Amino acid sequence: MIEQLWNDNLMWRILEQPIGWRIWILWLMTVNTAAFLFLNKLEARIIALVWIANACTMMTMYWMFGYVRLLGLSHIIWWTPLFFWLVPIMIREHKPGVYGKWLLLLAISDIASLLIDYVDVIRYFLGDTAEG
Repeated sequence: MIEQLWNDNLMWRILEQPIGWRIWILWLMTVNTAAFLFLNKLEARIIALVWIANACTMMTMYWMFGYVRLLGLSHIIWWTPLFFWLVPIMIREHKPGVYGKWLLLLAISDIASLLIDYVDVIRYFLGDTAEG
């Protein structure tokens, strides 16, 4: 089992993607992982927990379904409620400095990813179920 997990895992599949997708995914991983730099802030702690939950969900979905468009459902499940909670806070309270800039960058990046994910998941349920 360990050998199978090593030889066939989500990270290897991501690294097989075209360079543009690899850069985009690396960016998302970096901007979300940056939450761990701000753990003294409530929003960052919640984002870090959501990031871990999303990673676990996506890896489990990969093992169940393979590298298919349905994997975007993990972002939809975790990030949609996160941003319904986070965006009003960001609008109501100005977060200063590097922390505020990071929150804005995270929100823009993850919401852009969510738009792609909603399209991918809809395409999957409409029959586009081939592995990528």
